[in-house]
Amino acid sequence: MIGFQLDERQMAIQAKYRDFANRLIIPNRLKYDELAEFPWEIVKAAYDEGIMNGPMPSKFGGNDYSILDGAVASEELGAGCVGIGICIDANTLALTPLYLAANEAQQKKFFGRINEEKAVAAYALTEPNAGSDVAGIKSTAIKKGDKYILNGHKRYITNAEASTFITVFALTNPEKGARSLTAFVVPTDSPGIEIKPRLRKMGQKASVQNELIFTDVEIPEENRLGDEGTGFLIAMKTFDRTRTGVAALSVGNARAAFETSLKWAKNRIQFGAPITVNQGVSFMLADMATEIEAARLMTWYAAWAYDNGQKVANKLSAMSKLLASDMAMKVTTDAVQVMGGEGYTTDFMVEKMMRDAKLCQIYEGTNQIQRLVISKNILK
Repeated sequence: MIGFQLDERQMAIQAKYRDFANRLIIPNRLKYDELAEFPWEIVKAAYDEGIMNGPMPSKFGGNDYSILDGAVASEELGAGCVGIGICIDANTLALTPLYLAANEAQQKKFFGRINEEKAVAAYALTEPNAGSDVAGIKSTAIKKGDKYILNGHKRYITNAEASTFITVFALTNPEKGARSLTAFVVPTDSPGIEIKPRLRKMGQKASVQNELIFTDVEIPEENRLGDEGTGFLIAMKTFDRTRTGVAALSVGNARAAFETSLKWAKNRIQFGAPITVNQGVSFMLADMATEIEAARLMTWYAAWAYDNGQKVANKLSAMSKLLASDMAMKVTTDAVQVMGGEGYTTDFMVEKMMRDAKLCQIYEGTNQIQRLVISKNILK
C-alpha cells in the first residue's frame, strides 16, 4: 500500500522548522542577503533549539532524523531562505563523511567539538579544475611518519571561513590518481591554511564560499577517515544522502515564491478585476502549483528509497535534485513575471528567491552531472 501522509513525528518536525523559519529566518533574510555575511546569530539559535544536524545520531548531537525527516525539515528552511538554510544544511554535508566513515573515537572527538562550540564545518572537495570531474582532483596528502602533508587548492567551499574544521579530500598517491583519494578532518586553524576572501555571488549571499590554499599542512594520521583510497566512495555516498536536501530546499524556495505571487495576484486589480481572472496568469499559477507538488513527491520518494535501502536510491536522489532545482528556477522566474515590476523589486523577495534558486542547479553536482548519473543508471 502506498501512503503520502506524513506521520505525527514528521508533522511535528515540519511545524518545528516552519516556526523557526517564521521567527528567525524570514525577518532577517533580507539583512543577510544585503550584508552577505554568515548568519551566526541564527546558527547559534538553531543549535539552541535543536535545528542543527538533524540527520546525525542523537549521541552526537543530532536528532536521529531519517533522510525523509531531513527533507521535510529542509523544505521549511528553504521556504524561509535558501541562503540561510544552506548554512545549516551544509554543516550536515560536512559531517556526513564522519557519520559514514569515522571510527567511534573520531566521531566522539569531532561531533563533540562541533556541538560544544556550536560551530560549523566545511566540505572541501571541489577544486579550480575539478568540480564535476572528481577524478581530476590534484590536492595531495602525502604520508610522512605518523602525519600527512597536505598541499593543494580548493574552491567554492561553503562555510569555509566560518568553519571549525574542514572535511578535505586529497590524493595520498598521485600516481594512482582518484584511486588514492582519501578523506581527512582538518582543523581550520591549522598552520599552512590560507582562506581567501569570500566569493561574491549572485544569490544565496548569507552562505559564504571561499577558496582554500593548503601549504604543507600537517594532518595527524588519526584524522584520516577510513582507509587510504576510500575517499571517492565516501564522497559519492555522502551525495546520495544529501542531494535530497538540496531538492527539498528548492521545493521550499519555490513554494515561498508561489505563495507570495499567488497572494499578490489575487489582490492586484487591473481593468476592474483581479489579474487572476486572466487565463494567462491563472494557468501560469496552475503550472507552478503542479510542478511544486510533483517535485515534492519526487523528493520524498528519493528520500524514502534511501531510508529503505532501495537499489534505485542513487538514481532517485539525482532525479530529485535535478527535477526540484530546475522546477525552482522556473517557478521563481514565473513568480517574478506574475508580479511584473513589483516582482523585480526587493520589496516582495521573489527576485531574491529567483537569484537563490540558480545555485541549487549547480552545487552538489550540476544538473548536467545529475543527468549523467541518471543516464548511467538507466543504461547499464
